[in-house]
Amino acid sequence: GATYMVLAPEHELVDAILTDEWPDGTDPRWTAGAASPSEAVAAYRHAAARKTDVERQENKDKTGVFTGAFAVNPVNGERVPVFVADYVLVGYGTGAIMAVPAHDERDFEFATAFGLPTPRVVTGGDDLPWTGDGVATASANDEVSLDGLGVAEAKSRIIAWLEEKGRGTGTTTYRLRDWLFSRQRYWGEPFPIVFDEDGHPHAVPDHLLPVELPDVPDYSPRTFEPDDVTSEPEPPLGRAHDWLDVELDLGDGPRRYRRDTNTMPNWAGSSWYQLRYLDPHNADALVDPANEAYWMGPTDAKSTGGVDLYVGGVEHAVLHLLYARFWHKVLFDLGHVSSEEPFHRLFNQGYIQAYAFTDARGTYVPADAVVEHVADDGTTTYTYEGSPVSREYGKMGKSLKNVVTPDEMYDEFGADTFRVYEMSMGPLDQSRPWETRAVVGSQRFLQRVWRLVVDEESGDVKVDDVEPDRDTVRALHRTIDGVSADMDALRFNTAIAKLIELTNHLTKASVTSRSALEPLVLMLAPFAPHVAEELWSLLGHDTSLTRAAFPQADPALLVADTVTCVVQVQGKVRAKLDVSPDVTDDELTALALAEENVQRSIDGREVRKVIVRAPKLVNVVV
Repeated sequence: GATYMVLAPEHELVDAILTDEWPDGTDPRWTAGAASPSEAVAAYRHAAARKTDVERQENKDKTGVFTGAFAVNPVNGERVPVFVADYVLVGYGTGAIMAVPAHDERDFEFATAFGLPTPRVVTGGDDLPWTGDGVATASANDEVSLDGLGVAEAKSRIIAWLEEKGRGTGTTTYRLRDWLFSRQRYWGEPFPIVFDEDGHPHAVPDHLLPVELPDVPDYSPRTFEPDDVTSEPEPPLGRAHDWLDVELDLGDGPRRYRRDTNTMPNWAGSSWYQLRYLDPHNADALVDPANEAYWMGPTDAKSTGGVDLYVGGVEHAVLHLLYARFWHKVLFDLGHVSSEEPFHRLFNQGYIQAYAFTDARGTYVPADAVVEHVADDGTTTYTYEGSPVSREYGKMGKSLKNVVTPDEMYDEFGADTFRVYEMSMGPLDQSRPWETRAVVGSQRFLQRVWRLVVDEESGDVKVDDVEPDRDTVRALHRTIDGVSADMDALRFNTAIAKLIELTNHLTKASVTSRSALEPLVLMLAPFAPHVAEELWSLLGHDTSLTRAAFPQADPALLVADTVTCVVQVQGKVRAKLDVSPDVTDDELTALALAEENVQRSIDGREVRKVIVRAPKLVNVVV
């Protein structure tokens, strides 16, 4: 499937393989209009040098030029053209790739732009490129065949064959790049490094750690006049002279040293914070090995160990998760932790969305200052400072000026109402629309729960020890079972919906039984901890509900007393029966045939067949 090769513009082999002139029949798309390969490559290198690695990777319009040289495919002996293209980076892998365009998106884009073949060698999918799993096809020579193998097995087989023939060796390429770790700002961990009078760096000894930030009157960096070309930039710490210049004895007597004025990025702390949480007061180590092994070590359920659950936005995949995993892998390789991975399970939550408003210039205006106008015909318009604005929907954030701060919600509705509303807005992994006016629904729900325990007029607790009726007990245990399952699956919105349904049942039935209300309060606690804690205390408990066990459902109470069975005659519904879940086929047949509407529909005709799917369906064929 390899139909061409690509070298990074900076690759050392480029100059070695350049030909003096274009081979006969060279496609004009490959030459960029240049008279020779050397001229084309020189111009292309100049253009590529002005792009960053990120720009080269993100560019969807694939560019490149032909070197005039060909390489030989070691598997089938075919000659393939060698190109120079900036989507290949010299710092990643070998800086050279063989392109299988039918099964790589970037290679396919390049092949399409330059008219190169794209033969399919992996089955799967209707369209190219196909990058998923599949089975190798059209991949055989006289000595080795990959046809019929899965992709992973096919790779292993061909690598083994190439190694056996002395034509190549297998290797693993890591997508690691240099990490610029210093920042010219105040907030961040100072580097534990000092420089002597000759500018040589020295590590600060352990007994002087940690190096803490000094108090400074101004956190901003030093600024200069626009035409000042002689001054050197100065980080905020460069002005803290009492902290910056120190006298230390590092083993050869007291000497003057100067601290590093740069600080570490925020990833320096957040990349290992999960470990520090396990042992936050340990002054001798980042974490006690026993603590780390207990909380994060490998188990039968987590073979690589790690934090049980990581909840974060999708942007974490290329930021915090990447840095934290790299950091943790290093600690694991050095033997400081027993867990091979920092996190066991990842859950990406959605965004909170809200209305944003733009003026005539397209500039966003503060959403909380926009006035809504409803005309007599129901038409709604919006103005900001008297001028009309347009409404749109987007991610809640500073740039769109549509942030609703938690403080506002706390002041108006309380923290618990805010929590319940957020969790009930929709599935946790999907973006959800914010609507302040809808918050009141969550507030009313909590008020109804409160009134189940506390008399609204007297303020007295009205709970008793009378056992609830069977319908209430069954409703309670179905709720316990449903909420438990929803919590395990992070379906908080449906868990809250079940609690609302149970609350409505208890309210309608005027239930005041302790055995029904205490489980409700315990199930409510994860969503509304303050209200639940207060109700728990009012119910007579001296200790926090966090010490109480979560309610457990009784399986015997989850089975319905009766189920509805649909009876059809000739495929049309003629009756519905309430029957026992354990009803037998014969019993169900007798009940169905005896039903009055069924008898009327049969109308004396011969019953040819009765199809029974107990306990929910009977179909009579006449």
